[in-house]
Amino acid sequence: MKLRIPRPVGYFCLILAGLFITDGLYIKTKAMVAQQLLLRAWDKAVVLDEPVKPWPWADTWPVARLRVDRLGIDCIVLEGESGEVLAFGPGHLSRSAQPAVSGNCVLVGHRDTSFAFLKDLEKGDILTLQNLQQKTRRYEVVSTAVKKASNLFVEDTLTPWLTLVTCYPFDTMRARGEQRFVVFAREQQFDDLQLTAQSLQF
Repeated sequence: MKLRIPRPVGYFCLILAGLFITDGLYIKTKAMVAQQLLLRAWDKAVVLDEPVKPWPWADTWPVARLRVDRLGIDCIVLEGESGEVLAFGPGHLSRSAQPAVSGNCVLVGHRDTSFAFLKDLEKGDILTLQNLQQKTRRYEVVSTAVKKASNLFVEDTLTPWLTLVTCYPFDTMRARGEQRFVVFAREQQFDDLQLTAQSLQF
């Protein structure tokens, strides 16, 4: 016997599926358009050597440019880690070191947009980070880890490190889960990690 689905139920399922697809496309499209506006703000900020908002009502501004040549990644990093900031690109954890200077710079992003590429990073990959003063540092990926969000902390360092954080698992439909995927990258010229007693909780 064939199971017949009433037409209203079938129409409802089609509409619901369409809404999910549209919502996903909207989020990704918004992130792509935002990156173009951010690139313009970045270019202007580099010339002026001061923060430039990407649009008049923005509560954030570009602070760095992150590149991963092997994966074709080139994105603008914003200041802050609020949900509003991360909707448009990766954000700089304000309590961590400034981009491309001494210390541990922490960047956070969404697993399905700006930081989706983290799952493809491999040990030895080179991450290039440039700040507004056009100072550039190259970081080599040394390890990755999955950690509970409640236990996540970042060591403050004397030497330049770059830490990237996103939600985990990458393919889950659940938002704001309990796990985080963390990438640890060390500036190429340093061989030893020098830690201070202070840690940055977030």
